Amino acid sequence: MSGLDFDEETSRRVEATYLTPDVVWQRKVVREALALRPGERVLDIGSGPGFLAVEMSDEVGPDGAVCGIDPAPSMLAIAADRSGHAVEYRQAGAERIPYRDGTFDAVVSTQVFEYLPDVPGALAEVRRVLRSGGRLVLVDTDWDSIVWRSPDDALTDRVLTAFEQHLADARLPRKLPAALVAAGFRDVRTSVVPMLNVGYSPATYSAGLLELVTAFVVGRNGITAAEAAAWAEGQRSLGADHFFSLNRYLFVATG
Repeated sequence: MSGLDFDEETSRRVEATYLTPDVVWQRKVVREALALRPGERVLDIGSGPGFLAVEMSDEVGPDGAVCGIDPAPSMLAIAADRSGHAVEYRQAGAERIPYRDGTFDAVVSTQVFEYLPDVPGALAEVRRVLRSGGRLVLVDTDWDSIVWRSPDDALTDRVLTAFEQHLADARLPRKLPAALVAAGFRDVRTSVVPMLNVGYSPATYSAGLLELVTAFVVGRNGITAAEAAAWAEGQRSLGADHFFSLNRYLFVATG
């Protein structure tokens, strides 16, 4: 897995997509699934730019606690600026969570587990830091679900195949129900969180994803910088005929 390099530039691109109405709505769906109560302790794995962590801190209130972990220093810096003292951040990944057993009432992770080479190990870590009866909410994408209209379907296929190189498992959601049960979680429930953009607008998830994909794929799968730029411009040129759809899947389980 090549992975995304979350330097300052990439982190800012990701932050911009988190401000789009599509991802704002996704965070609302995630918070509803978590159903946090005042005074609870919650861990955000892969806290990114910190939007969800800040929103959760309002829900748990001054008697609760929100902790965020992320392996990227650039992301942690952005999140800390956004959160102030409302959230505790630590540099860490899901494979080794720096908290004691049974610390949290709830754990949440969005768009993280598809990057992990050892999903069973990460789920074991989550279960360790989650109190008995605590709640886990995961969101990940199955990249086979993507529908992206393009003036050049053959180039789009090459681009999207190359983009999958930034993931450990581009089709993880279809395996997660069984993996959660194997890790000892109970009451596993699954729902779909669709992303749909009809008509091109810079203020959409697909426009933000377009920038990330274009930057990543150059030199992969034989794609040149000129081809990547042409692919991106082709998407923008569709205007009202732009069409993008992608399914993310939300899993709720009890520890």
